[in-house]
Amino acid sequence: MPIASGLGGGSADAAATLRLLSQLTGTPIPPLTAQRALGADVPACVVSRTMRGEGVGDRLTLANGPSGAAVLLINPRKPLSTAAVFAGWDGVDRGPLDDWRDGRNDLEASAYVIVPEIFTLLDWLRRRHDVILARMSGSGATCFALFNTVEARLCAAREAACDWPTYWTMESVLR
Repeated sequence: MPIASGLGGGSADAAATLRLLSQLTGTPIPPLTAQRALGADVPACVVSRTMRGEGVGDRLTLANGPSGAAVLLINPRKPLSTAAVFAGWDGVDRGPLDDWRDGRNDLEASAYVIVPEIFTLLDWLRRRHDVILARMSGSGATCFALFNTVEARLCAAREAACDWPTYWTMESVLR
């Protein structure tokens, strides 16, 4: 996983450390407030399941998403500082997300300013055949698309290799 890719690598590392320390010492994992102090995504990573987070990670519920969707992740090979993205965010809460298909990433506009390739990449992903959804992951710069079929995902991955040689494909990652 590339550093500064917006895939939660640092949060996953922190969560794994908390779980390991809890196991080694026999003490409970710290409460949500302590977990959030390490990063807003840490509580979801501690649970290690597909979660929907609201607020700053203080309200977690199991995600009701497309189980087993074919997923393509593409990184534009440009690092993106989370701090810089949040510094450029307008801070506007655009309300709750009622359905995962209506999802949005309010940080995309700020990220576009720093790494314009994200806009190009998302536009490209959204025009692929059989795409269910395409978004920027977290604070960027990695983008992802969910596809109805593995074949459509494979086709997009082959096409992506021409412009974005670094990509990952996974199946059945959303459970």
